[in-house]
Amino acid sequence: MKKEIKRVKRERVYQGTIVDVYKDYMEFSNGNHEVWDYIHHKGAAAVIPVMDDGRLLMVRQYRNALDRFTLELPAGGLDQADEPGRDCSARELEEETGYHSDDLEWLITLRTTVALCNEKIEVYVARNLIRTHQHLDENEFVNVEAHTVEELKQMIFEGKIEDSKTVAAILAYDAKYNR
Repeated sequence: MKKEIKRVKRERVYQGTIVDVYKDYMEFSNGNHEVWDYIHHKGAAAVIPVMDDGRLLMVRQYRNALDRFTLELPAGGLDQADEPGRDCSARELEEETGYHSDDLEWLITLRTTVALCNEKIEVYVARNLIRTHQHLDENEFVNVEAHTVEELKQMIFEGKIEDSKTVAAILAYDAKYNR
């Protein structure tokens, strides 16, 4: 199948702080040519913080792309492309929720938009949470909320939670630990 499609050239058209955007010039075995968009992302990690009572910590924050606040799992981009996802998820847990955990277990790896972006998000489950304090960026405003898995699933099925990493991770967590 790969012999039927060949990338002839990749041209960066935008370099950003989170993503780089490219034009990929493609050639097909039937002689046709096409230009495809490609977005390069250095990767990210997310975490499902599980409180002692079983509720999950979530963050509510403003998302510019949607121009509204969303309820999501704590998550963030890797500091470096080779940073272990576990390290990133531990950092984001404390930065966004004000909790620390040394008890992190890998749950699932997600590819969010395979048609045009290579973004990879590793999701971890954090238990034995220790209260510390948030370390938010100067222009980052995050509210922390605790919800049961059933409440979160209800919000997913009502369309109140649409973030793909959060939807996939909550449903994977439920399937693995509550079935």
